[in-house]
Amino acid sequence: MSDSEIERLARGTLLSAFPGALPPRWLMEEVEKGLGGVTVFAINGNVPGTEELAALTAELRKAGDPLVTIDEEGGDVTRLTGHVTASPYPGNAALGAVDDPELTRRVYRSLGAELAEVGVNLNFAPSVDVNTAADNPIIGTRSFGSDPELVARHAAAAVAGTQEGGVAACAKHFPGHGATVEDSHLGVPIVDADMELLERRELVPFRAAIEAGTRAVMTGHLDLPAVTAGIPATLSPDAITGLLRGRLGYDGVIVTDALDMEGASGEIGIPEAAVRALIAGADLLCLGSREYHDSLRAVLAAIVEAVRGGRLPEERLADAAARTRALRDWLAERVPGTADRATGLEAARRAVRVSGGELPDWRGNGGAPLVVEVAATGNIAVGPTPWGLGPWAPDAVKAEGSAEEATAVLERADGRGLVIVLRDAHRHAGQRALTRALLAARPDTVVVEMGLPVWRPDGAVHLATYGAAHANAQAAAELLGLA
Repeated sequence: MSDSEIERLARGTLLSAFPGALPPRWLMEEVEKGLGGVTVFAINGNVPGTEELAALTAELRKAGDPLVTIDEEGGDVTRLTGHVTASPYPGNAALGAVDDPELTRRVYRSLGAELAEVGVNLNFAPSVDVNTAADNPIIGTRSFGSDPELVARHAAAAVAGTQEGGVAACAKHFPGHGATVEDSHLGVPIVDADMELLERRELVPFRAAIEAGTRAVMTGHLDLPAVTAGIPATLSPDAITGLLRGRLGYDGVIVTDALDMEGASGEIGIPEAAVRALIAGADLLCLGSREYHDSLRAVLAAIVEAVRGGRLPEERLADAAARTRALRDWLAERVPGTADRATGLEAARRAVRVSGGELPDWRGNGGAPLVVEVAATGNIAVGPTPWGLGPWAPDAVKAEGSAEEATAVLERADGRGLVIVLRDAHRHAGQRALTRALLAARPDTVVVEMGLPVWRPDGAVHLATYGAAHANAQAAAELLGLA
């Protein structure tokens, strides 16, 4: 096999990124040469709006038939709205709280239809991680819940709905990121579980997603000492070929999480990580948000060298390229579904849980309450998507999160009701301190949690939305009499 033939096969396994709202010339040329596809990122300016994204994907398809991939989970992880507005669809935690698989299927069908309409054909969703670590810094509301069977039934529903919408689903993050307290963007999290535990916890939703026909599975940069012996799953033949292909019997496309993440390439670099992922059994390599033409060329060169040196068998590379080609052929036959955003609001409304008493009726008692929104540290996967009740509370107060802020808040709230809006308060001591200080002075304060409702203050009326999407916020605002 010549170097050009090796490069042609290698190119078909790669997902490149690019800057701007239109594909640059080099990208069009790579698509013409058979590039596997692209990943669109809001942070790269690829998604200023849905019309612009549709124009971008149409332009790309003048050069070929690339996969166009995106991280659009709904809920807190949304790219389709370009981080300008939050998602009209609640995320997995809210859907798990409702626990109506048919509703989950409808939500994902609508979301898939919206993606198909703008030319995206592979969605990096659903997240089917079983979130058993309350302090998980990267999954949280992205998971359907902590019960493997619940996650499994919704994983199957989400896969079915996505593909009924006209795009390919991608179950992630294999073999499961829910039991970690580290972020694989920043290091290699350890999943301390033997095979028996994996079988009854992490692997249950992946089996369900596979049985539902998911066209892709994404690997996580996770170390499972019992399986991978210190190697991230993305680079481990034991995890990909042994566990996913062998034990679970999965025969579709295996996609890597972004290789620019520290958990994959921090010590070895992206080109070497790409080679090792292919050797391990991956088929489609997501290079990362800032990996443009120079990085693409470096990865291609590394793959050619690995084949020439005998590290990467030609047959393995050809198999990977064939699987991605088969996925593109399958997608060519899909018929887009029809979006129904009302389904998102229905799901968000059904997910809200009120505990600790009755919500007050401020409409006949002093007018609208003062809303206090407390800052929460960011999540790399979520990004800077707006959240909170601000759209329904124009005079909302922004707080950083400390007991010292209580005095100023109480002065502003004199003669009015008081609502404090939190996000994952169990992970933010400042949020808890401010909430306790306000409740000590104003026991009538209503606490709204827009993350996971792990922490609930004693004696307070508590409203949990299970997510911070626009739909979740609107559902809360309606119950609070703001909308």
